Amino acid sequence: MVNCVVRDWQGKEAGKASLDLRVAKEASAGGLLQRAVVRQLAHARQGTACSLTRAEVRGGGRKPYKQKGTGRARQGSIRTPLRPGGGVVFGPKPRTYSLAMNRKERRLALRTALISRATDMVVVQGFGAALEQPKTREIVAALQRWDIPAGTKVLLVLDAPTDVVRLSVRNLENVKLIAADQLNVFDLLNARKLVLSEEALAKIQEVYGDD
Repeated sequence: MVNCVVRDWQGKEAGKASLDLRVAKEASAGGLLQRAVVRQLAHARQGTACSLTRAEVRGGGRKPYKQKGTGRARQGSIRTPLRPGGGVVFGPKPRTYSLAMNRKERRLALRTALISRATDMVVVQGFGAALEQPKTREIVAALQRWDIPAGTKVLLVLDAPTDVVRLSVRNLENVKLIAADQLNVFDLLNARKLVLSEEALAKIQEVYGDD
């Protein structure tokens, strides 16, 4: 179980919150997280790279010059891989990079990654409730009030992000906003700080606390 201090929009302590999730054993946690990250990054690859073999390159049906008497090496086609514009040997072809990982392992890896970042977690009460219109500087000021230095890579997790919050955050290069039901291992481990709303924390406990 992880106990967190809840802060209000002004950065003052507003209560306590807890997160109780089952995580992987310490001996196997590192390997589990590594496989989960590799799988996620592999699934992000398009796999559309394609090169032409000598059978697919256009032309080359006629022998470029006679077999003997030229003093040059014999050639049967201008599309040989030895010539410019020819086919590619063992070049890339469209493929899938998907890796298998069962659902229980994926959920366990996600819970383990989240709990491992407990010391870098900031829980906020009523995130963005005071914002009536999009204001990026208000988000920047709030991060500073929560003791998050400027330029820190932040993952912002909300239950149901409003358009006002989305527009306020989208110009911040180091702040990434995701919904509580879109958690992934890479983003949890890649960010330096995690900022969660109370509602998002409750949603995470509801979704991932049953296993």
